[in-house]
Amino acid sequence: MPTLAIVGAGPGMGLSIAKLFGGHGFDVALIARSKDKLDELVAELAGSGVTAAAFPADIMDRATLATALEQAAAHFGGIDVLEYSPAPHTPVPGITMAGPLEVTVDNLQPQIDYYLYGAVTAARQVLPAMLEAGAGTLLFTTGGGSITPNPMMGNINAAAAALRNWVLNLNGALAGRGVYAAHVAISVWIGSNAPAGFPTAEADDIAAVYWDLYGSRDRAELEFTG
Repeated sequence: MPTLAIVGAGPGMGLSIAKLFGGHGFDVALIARSKDKLDELVAELAGSGVTAAAFPADIMDRATLATALEQAAAHFGGIDVLEYSPAPHTPVPGITMAGPLEVTVDNLQPQIDYYLYGAVTAARQVLPAMLEAGAGTLLFTTGGGSITPNPMMGNINAAAAALRNWVLNLNGALAGRGVYAAHVAISVWIGSNAPAGFPTAEADDIAAVYWDLYGSRDRAELEFTG
């Protein structure tokens, strides 16, 4: 069975992506900070007939993230698809949002750690095996501010844009080597309780674009606008 590893797995997008890929025959490795929450997701996926396992790790701790992916690959016999989506609505302690005039090195550095360094760490853990096999998929998620900046999120947008830039470069560097990388920018509010005037979409509808990208492998980037 092929294996999908989700870094930043949660009960929203992560669960929807896991169910969709799992329904197409994938085993699923779930990676996030809370073991208890991961265990809940594993149980829910089992109820849907999806085989999943939890590998707790903190994105901000690059060594534990690399270890979790190593353990996931050993458990399932490899990782065929990596999906990296740190959740901005449940940030790690110490991360704060700042507007452009309030951005400092101190409040930007944790965002760079969270978005860019975590993504690079995850990719470097799985890429060697993918390149050796000549097959694999890497999907990275940010908010729409990585493309069209939101003034409220000056430091978040800068870090997410750095991740986007790196993924677009990665896509080009991997061309012709059997491994595919793409960036997904989500420019909607997921679920209900959106701020007034903000477009919304359900997680299951957004998850479908990940399956489409996995199958088509025809673009370096997709922005979901609803």
